[in-house]
Amino acid sequence: MANYQFLKPFKFKNGITIKNRIVIPPITECSSFEDGSVTRDELDYFALRTGGVGLFITPASNVSDGGKGFEGQLSCANDNKLPGLSRLAHTISINGTKAILQLHHAGRISNSKILRGKKAVSPSAIASLRSGAEIPTSLTDDDIQQIISDFGEAARRAIQAGFDGIELHGANTYLLQQFFSPHSNRRLDDWGGSLTKRMKFPLAVINHVHRIVEQYADRPFLVGYRISPEEIENPGIRLSDTLAFIDVLKTQPIDYLHISTADVWQTSKNDLADKTPVIEQIKTRLDGALPLIVVGNIARPQQAEKVIEQGFDFAALGREYLREPQWIEKVQAGQESNIRYSMSANDLKQLRITPPLWQFLTENLHAKLAAD
Repeated sequence: MANYQFLKPFKFKNGITIKNRIVIPPITECSSFEDGSVTRDELDYFALRTGGVGLFITPASNVSDGGKGFEGQLSCANDNKLPGLSRLAHTISINGTKAILQLHHAGRISNSKILRGKKAVSPSAIASLRSGAEIPTSLTDDDIQQIISDFGEAARRAIQAGFDGIELHGANTYLLQQFFSPHSNRRLDDWGGSLTKRMKFPLAVINHVHRIVEQYADRPFLVGYRISPEEIENPGIRLSDTLAFIDVLKTQPIDYLHISTADVWQTSKNDLADKTPVIEQIKTRLDGALPLIVVGNIARPQQAEKVIEQGFDFAALGREYLREPQWIEKVQAGQESNIRYSMSANDLKQLRITPPLWQFLTENLHAKLAAD
C-alpha cells in the first residue's frame, strides 16, 4: 500500500476523528419515494459505498415540503421521516465512516410541477436563468423566519436519527446562495441590498442550527457549510464577494467549509486574467481558521494526494464513487490497478444505480461516465 497522506486521520476541534481524508460528497440520486422517504434502493446504494471512506455526505435533503427541488429527493422535513433517516444514518455509519446529512432548500430552483401546484419561493420574484424557469414568490419576513426554523428542526432530526453532523447547502444556486446572490436577491429590507445584508439569512441559519445542536446533541456533532464561489449571472456572486463572506464565515460556529467546484483547480469564471485557483485563494483567506473540503474531477489516487499535499484537509470524490464504490479499499489493499474509472448501462445493477439516477446522470447533467 502506498503511503498516501489522504489515508491519515483528521481530528476536528470538537474531538471527532475522521479515519481518512476521503469524502463522498452529496450526489443527487433521485431515488427516494415521492414524499421523500428513504427507499430500499437508496439504502443498498449507500451500503455499497460506505465503510472505507472517512466522511459520507448524503444527497441534499429538503428541510421543508416547499423546499423540494427535484423528484425523488430525500426529505428531512417532518418527524415522520425519522425512522427512514435513522436507517440511513445506521447504513452509512459502518466501520467508522462518519455520516453527514446535507440540509437543503431549493428556493427558486424548483417549479410548480415538483411542488404539486405551489409556486417556488425566493428572496425576490426573479426567475433563474435556467431554461423553463418560473417566477418565484418573494418570501415575507414570516416566511423567512419559518425557513430558518425549518433548518433547525431538520438539524434536530439529524441528531436524533444518529448522524454525526449536518452540512448546510449554501451552493449550486439553492436558497442559501440565493439570499447571498445579487441576482436572486433584489430586496431592500434587512434581508437584502448590501453585501452585508445579503449574508444575513445564511448567517441566521448557521446560528440557529448551532443553538439547536447545543440544545439537542448529546455527543460531538459537526456543522459544515457548502458554497459555490462564483456565479456567471450579471449581477451575480463574484469571487471578491465570496472572499468577503469567507472573512465572516470563519468566525461562525461551523466546523468545516466545503467548496463546490466543477474542477478542483479551476480559476475564476469571471476574471480570466486571474490564474490562481479559486480554492487556493479561499485557503489563503481562511488562514487555517476552518478545515476545507474540495471537490471537482478528483478520481485517481495521485489527484487526491495532490489536494492534500497542497494543504487542503479533505478530497471529495463524487462521480468516481459512482463508478468505483470500493475506491479507498482498493487503494489500501495495493490494488490501484483494479480501480474502475468508467461505467456503462451494463454496470447499473452491480453498482446499485437506479434508473432515475442513471437518467439524471446521462440526461440532466450530461455527465462524463469515464474519468480523464
